[in-house]
Amino acid sequence: MSVRFLESIALGCSLLALVSVPASALDFAATEQQDRLVITQAGKPVAHFVFKDAKILRPYFSHVHTPDGIQVTRTHPPVAGKDAVDHDTMHPGVWLAFGDVSGNDFWRNKAVVRHERFTAAPSVKAGQLTFATETSLLATNATKLATLASRFTVSRAGEGFLLTWEASFTATTDGFVFGDQEEMGFGVRVATELTEKKGGVIISSSGATTAKGTWGKTADWCDYSGVLGERRVGIAVLADPQNFRASWFHNRDYGLMVANPFGENAFTKGAKSRVPVAKGETFRLRFGAWIHSSAKDGLADVAGVWEMFRKP
Repeated sequence: MSVRFLESIALGCSLLALVSVPASALDFAATEQQDRLVITQAGKPVAHFVFKDAKILRPYFSHVHTPDGIQVTRTHPPVAGKDAVDHDTMHPGVWLAFGDVSGNDFWRNKAVVRHERFTAAPSVKAGQLTFATETSLLATNATKLATLASRFTVSRAGEGFLLTWEASFTATTDGFVFGDQEEMGFGVRVATELTEKKGGVIISSSGATTAKGTWGKTADWCDYSGVLGERRVGIAVLADPQNFRASWFHNRDYGLMVANPFGENAFTKGAKSRVPVAKGETFRLRFGAWIHSSAKDGLADVAGVWEMFRKP
C-alpha cells in the first residue's frame, strides 16, 4: 500500500478500512492495490479503477463487466489476434481525457494527469459505491495547469451498473483553456465482439443508428451493444444536460464511442471554440456509463436510465 494513498485518507481511518470496503454478500466492494482499486459486487468483477500507470498518464477504468459477469470493454492490454491493438494506451476502457488543454495533449499521453490523493476513501451506502480523487493536470513542461477533483459513483440501475464521473477543474494558472478537436471528452472502447464491425449496434437518444449515422451529432446518450450467447450486452455513454454544452458523439465502427462537448469545429466545421477557465475558477463536467445485459431479443432501457442519471 502506497504512502500517498494512506496520507490522502481522513485522519482516523483504520488500515483495514483502506484495504477493503466492508460489504454484505450483495454489496459493492473496492480493494486497493498499489496502482488501482479493484471493484466487485457480490464477489463478481465490476471494474478496475487505475490511478497509476507508467504508459497511460491519466486515470481510467478497465476490465468493465456487466452484473452477470460479461466484459464489455476491450481487453486491456488488447490481445493480438483476438483484438485490434490500435490505440492501446489511449483507449483502455472508460476514460475522461482531452487532446487540447492550453495546447497540451492529455488524450495521447503527451501530458500528465497525476494522481495526488484520494479525497474520499471508497465507501458503500444504500447500495452505492462512492470515492473521490484529486489529480493535477501537468503541462509537457511540468507546469501545473489545474487541479481536477473527481467524484465517482457505481450503483445498480435496471439491468446494469451505472458509473458516474463528476469532474471539477480548478485552474491554477492563467491561460487555462479547453481547445477544439475530436479527441476530447468522456470515452469508451467496447469489447471486440461488440463492435459494429462484428455485428454490434449503435443507437443514439435521437434514434440515429450506426457509427456513421451518429458521428458528429449531438445526443443525450449513445449506446453500443451486441449479442453474446443469449444476452444482448453493451455500454451507453450518458451526457449530463447540466454540462456547459451538449455533446457531439465521436463514434467508430471499431468500438470507440466518445461524448465530446468541445468539438464545435471538429464536428460541424463551425467556428473553432475555446472554453477558457480563469485562474481560481472551477469548471464542471459530468458523464455516465451504463453497463448493461438483457435478454437476447430485448431492448435495454437506456432512456429510462438516462432519466435516472440526469436527476441524481
